[in-house]
Amino acid sequence: MSKVTVENIKINSALFDFINNEAIPGTNLKIPDFWRGFDKTVHELAPINKNLINKRAMIQKKIDDWNKLNKNQTLKLEEYITFLKSIDYIVDEKEDFKITTSNVDKEIASIPGPQLVVPVDNARYALNAANARWGSLYDALYGTDVISENKSKNFDPERAKKVIDYVKNFLDQILPIDEGSWKNVSKLKVAEKDLVLVVDNKERFLKDKKKYIGFNGDKNNLQSVLLKNNNLHIDILIDPNSSIGKNDIANISDVIIESAMSTIIDNEDSVAAVDAEDKIKCYKNWLGIMKGSLQTEIEKNGKKFVRKLNSDREYIGANGSKIKIHGRALLLNRNVGHLMTNPAIILKDNSEIPEGIMDAFFSTLCALHDLKSKNNSRTGSVYIVKPKMHGPEEVGFTNLLFSKVEEVLGIKKNTIKVGIMDEERRTTVNLKECIRKVKERIVFINTGFLDRTGDEMHTSFEIGPMIFKGDMKKSVWLNAYENWNVDVGLNCGFSGKAQIGKGMWAMPDKMSEMMKQKIGHPNSGANCAWVPSPTAATLHAMHYHQVDVFKKQTEIMSRNKAKVEDILKIPKADRPNWSTEDINRELENNAQSILGYVVRWVDQGVGCSKVPDINNVGLMEDRATLRISSQHMANWLYHGVCTKEQVMNIMKKMATVVDEQNIKDKNYQPMAPNFEKSVAFLAACDLIFKGKEQPSGYTEPLLHERRLEKKSIRQ
Repeated sequence: MSKVTVENIKINSALFDFINNEAIPGTNLKIPDFWRGFDKTVHELAPINKNLINKRAMIQKKIDDWNKLNKNQTLKLEEYITFLKSIDYIVDEKEDFKITTSNVDKEIASIPGPQLVVPVDNARYALNAANARWGSLYDALYGTDVISENKSKNFDPERAKKVIDYVKNFLDQILPIDEGSWKNVSKLKVAEKDLVLVVDNKERFLKDKKKYIGFNGDKNNLQSVLLKNNNLHIDILIDPNSSIGKNDIANISDVIIESAMSTIIDNEDSVAAVDAEDKIKCYKNWLGIMKGSLQTEIEKNGKKFVRKLNSDREYIGANGSKIKIHGRALLLNRNVGHLMTNPAIILKDNSEIPEGIMDAFFSTLCALHDLKSKNNSRTGSVYIVKPKMHGPEEVGFTNLLFSKVEEVLGIKKNTIKVGIMDEERRTTVNLKECIRKVKERIVFINTGFLDRTGDEMHTSFEIGPMIFKGDMKKSVWLNAYENWNVDVGLNCGFSGKAQIGKGMWAMPDKMSEMMKQKIGHPNSGANCAWVPSPTAATLHAMHYHQVDVFKKQTEIMSRNKAKVEDILKIPKADRPNWSTEDINRELENNAQSILGYVVRWVDQGVGCSKVPDINNVGLMEDRATLRISSQHMANWLYHGVCTKEQVMNIMKKMATVVDEQNIKDKNYQPMAPNFEKSVAFLAACDLIFKGKEQPSGYTEPLLHERRLEKKSIRQ
């Protein structure tokens, strides 16, 4: 594509036109002033960005050398920590402090709940996620394996009854009646300022009358009742004419609950954006959401309809006044990290622009429209999640970047809020000092097991072969890391002011198991956790009704704090005497995961998808899962646990399996048997055989190179 020269940069002409003709109009910015400020800032910050990336490599070289010397020795943590401090990997911890972030929306500060993560380049997914603020409990339970009986294509009244019983048991738990059960409620009505529930022909009330918020309809002929528990709303719909309501003794037709309180619209791990064409698509969708104009045509069951952003919900409050409840999730934008550059813009030294700088400018520029309408952030903030930062210096650079963006765009300092992904080892061990660098704009810290494990393995690559991937979840460092994140966040004053988040549930079809396990996240003191779908958000929301997170955080504040010494315990195998069968099984599992994801990424530009694993269980895969699998295989190969020939044979074997799993995809291009001509297969092999030399074990450099190659072939 052609480029336009403006100031000292050369920019893709289509991107230039998009910014000038779509993003800037409707703001108070003048086009020449914007590009002048952009040019000056980019050229000021790009060298700093580059130096930080170079510093990562220098530190890693020193760690590699130390690990080589100590490879066959018992790790002495005191000596190890002293060494890490000497190379500026661990910095000195300063005095205690509390964050002072202001103008934070309540969805982040005071309402614990699920958080969705969706790719920004898919308009339908983005709209569904924005609208996932509210979800039907009846639908979520009926359509998943939480209700264990087999699902039929036809409506199953017995299954529906089990769903209704499940929900009413849940209501008894979170909204108990002063006497009786929700199962025996025959009518709901409003008298004075109270909700009246008729149970066994007697008028009863909620044990906690304050949980009644409002209604719709006539007081004696209600259409819905709005309730509230742990800051989350529940909307009980009443319709005697509906297929469900007419068979319910209280004519309850559905129970709608607040679900995804916030959603990350993702420019990073879940998208495949490698050039101007891809980035425009991402920015355009984000702009549409910020303007409130994004919509897309959907076809379902042979019918077409237009999906757009939901409006707010309206009710008559308990005191008779009209009230509005937000109809959409609060949206955050995850930019890319500091590593990658993008050919969309060329700087005066002919280098590509650091993509993170470009993202910060353009995603905030698009968000200026919402600062006027306040349909997303009611407090006038822009929320940017920043991933893959290594230590306080890099977090400080992000703070500088956001300050410069605010200056160029003419908005108040600290309008841009930041979320720190605690997913790199150097950030974890320095988390308090990372937070200090952004104490006036931070709203979010989140653990990411997969990326964090990938960095764990890459950092300690030279020390020896790593334990099995599945054993990582039981390792000392991981448990300490998860607790440490909560401990540090609470110590820095996050409770009631910012999110402490936990990672993704990766199996969207295994909702029953999610309901058993994911309650552990609010119990751990996290006031948000990631889910892969709106349905999962609705189900996971139940956990935040069952657990008072702020009460739990108060309890956690008095426990013994996690130790950095435990975090630094390296998960290497002390005596790797594994059988060939066990090794091959692990390699096959990793290879299948890598290939299943990479083939869609490289060939079709799909950055996040449900990939069947070796047992045909659908797993939500993104670059984080790819990083851990590729680094694990590269590590074993380097230390002689397996051979190159063995790995290549397994890669070819699993490529055939992946081909078979995708046989119904009309856009799919098989990797076998012409492996040497499959760009996707070659990319997957690169990630393993060139894995050790990749910066921090990241997959982006190789993926971007191969995706650009694939796109050039098509052209």
